[in-house]
Amino acid sequence: MGMLDGKVAFVTGGARGMGAAHVRLFLEEGARVVFGDVLEEEGRALAEETGAVFVPHDVTSPAEWERALGTAVEAHGQLDVLVNNAGILKFRYIADMSPEEFDQVIAVNLKGTWLGVRAATGPMRESGGGSIVNISSIEGFVGAAGLSAYAASKFGIRGVTKAAARELARYGIRVNSVHPGAIATPMVLDPDLTADLDGDLFAKAMVIKRIAEPVEVSHVVAFLAGDRSSYCTGSEFTVDGGLLTGAGY
Repeated sequence: MGMLDGKVAFVTGGARGMGAAHVRLFLEEGARVVFGDVLEEEGRALAEETGAVFVPHDVTSPAEWERALGTAVEAHGQLDVLVNNAGILKFRYIADMSPEEFDQVIAVNLKGTWLGVRAATGPMRESGGGSIVNISSIEGFVGAAGLSAYAASKFGIRGVTKAAARELARYGIRVNSVHPGAIATPMVLDPDLTADLDGDLFAKAMVIKRIAEPVEVSHVVAFLAGDRSSYCTGSEFTVDGGLLTGAGY
């Protein structure tokens, strides 16, 4: 039996990178998957390839959250899992970053996650419970120069996760956060976004000396989405190759 047999899952930012890996693995593990993204061309292509349901979805819009989760319930009758995966990164030193750029990162990464928790609560209560997995980052534990907005958003996701875990346990809804390190995704590998990051510092701090494949994060997400993690809530799971154990990071 698959780890997620019988589950209905909604994944944000599912068109590429880690999100697409989550979609594929969830399907392999038996879930029925609906996913959203602002990248409509990539999203429709992945839906055609996998059989998952794609909906155009901007995580900063409360109305689009209602529509997207409504699509999942209409298609499959329930909602058991939400993976708040959508996120953006802008490398800017504080002195060079505009308030508008800061607001955009916070809106997508942090407010988008909060809106997802808010929108999923009703459908999950009607389904008898569920699991929400919020994708944060190692930058939710440590700050890096040039990533003030990103780190602020990812630290904030930890807070939302813990508060939501307290609020939603009475309804059988668990809420946990996952904190990836260096993962081979289009966002991380885009030189326009990360060219100024100190790659040598990352390499020295790594215990496992390689960049992870997205599916290595997906395996942890699937565990948290399923019933094998039934006693886990309000917790933080790092998938970073030991990076945060390095004294130099």
